[in-house]
Order: sequence, then C-alpha cells, then structure tokens
Amino acid sequence: MPTDASTLGHNPYELEMDLIDSLRPGEVAVLACDGPTELIAPWGELLSTAARARKAAGCVMDGLVRDVTRIRAMRFPVFHGGIGPLDTKNRAEMVAKDTTVTVAGVSISPGDWILGDVDGVVVIPADRSEEVFRAALEKIVAEDTTRAELEAGDSLRAVFARHGVL
Repeated sequence: MPTDASTLGHNPYELEMDLIDSLRPGEVAVLACDGPTELIAPWGELLSTAARARKAAGCVMDGLVRDVTRIRAMRFPVFHGGIGPLDTKNRAEMVAKDTTVTVAGVSISPGDWILGDVDGVVVIPADRSEEVFRAALEKIVAEDTTRAELEAGDSLRAVFARHGVL
C-alpha cells in the first residue's frame, strides 16, 4: 500500500485539482513557480489532458514542464520556463489559487487576457483590454498597409516615411 501524503489524510494536489477542474472554455491555467527550477516540473501530460478536456486555451508558467512530446502531440499550448522530468510529488505543493501572481516578472491577475504564439506571451490587464485591443488593431492595419506597399515595390525608406511602421 502506498504511503504518500494522500494516504495520511492530506492531499498535496488538492488546489491543483481545483484549478484544473474549475477551468472554463477559453481560460488559461497560470502557475507562478518563482522561475525555472531544476527540481520540479509541475505541469505535464495529465494536467494538459484534463485542461484540454475542459476546453482551456492553454497554460502559462515560469516553471518546468514534462511530457513535452505528448503535450505537443495533443497540440495543447503550454508556455513554460524549461523542460524537466520530475513531477511535484513530495517536492512542492500549490499554495494559492485565483490570486494575482508574478510569472517571469509579469503580474497576472484573474480576468486578465493572455495571448501566446510562437513569438511569446502577452498579458493584457483586464482593466486596459479595450484600449490595448484598439491599439493592436490599429497596428495591424498599419502593418498590412506597409506590407502591401512593400510588396508593390515601394522602397522601405519611403514606406516608413509615410507610415512610421517597421
């Protein structure tokens, strides 16, 4: 019979399970681990599977991840601070949920927008989202115009002089 903490009346995964089981479609699981550590990888294939089944959008953390081959195969986005083989069992325990945290030097609060792709992750504070999205759309239009003019053969210098976008 196993003699881990869960058999002694304490489940070290309690908050972690609450976090994953409470994810709603489109939400991102955020784990603040105080930066990459060589000791543990709190996120792996099973948490990815459970989060994906709840239609979560992904995971962002500054800790390590394990089971990378399987996570990539399931196409579940996990942005992390590195890769390592050790899970958290008897090594670490989640201590808080639904609170403001700092991940890789960035403050993230419940309700903030998190967008990530191959270029990285951006966090948009909920109270500034309208302003930020408006500015982002303006930038997209400016870049699309610049690209079209460059594709038409205009010089980079002339296009930049007209639009100030590079």
